[in-house]
Amino acid sequence: MGTLLGGASANFRELSPLDLAFVGDAVYDLLAREHLLEAGSCPVKKLHQRKAAWVNCAAQSAALKALWPRLTEEERAVALRGRNAHVGHVPKNATVADYHMGTAFEALLGWLYLKGEAERLRELFFAALEAMA
Repeated sequence: MGTLLGGASANFRELSPLDLAFVGDAVYDLLAREHLLEAGSCPVKKLHQRKAAWVNCAAQSAALKALWPRLTEEERAVALRGRNAHVGHVPKNATVADYHMGTAFEALLGWLYLKGEAERLRELFFAALEAMA
């Protein structure tokens, strides 16, 4: 898996943790949608509710905590950069800690995507779903 549009993957090491999280948020959302559709069609409202249970700060924070022992040192370093990034605001429905951990999780996924690590990305995605179950 490379990038869909090409180009950005060559410079991914220069991106800020928030840039990585920006990409990771979209990648995670798409993986969640794809996984839900694999289970079969159902009303869109129900699909959205199921996706929202996975794609939120608290769930992503819990997922990263559960995944932490499975991460390589390099993956942990990327996640820590994401966690420590200065964010401009925290949504009213999230704690500061969960928001930072959610950002760390998204930065990790964005980094893996831009590196072209599709197999590792999917492995961590399914492990995260398992941890959130």
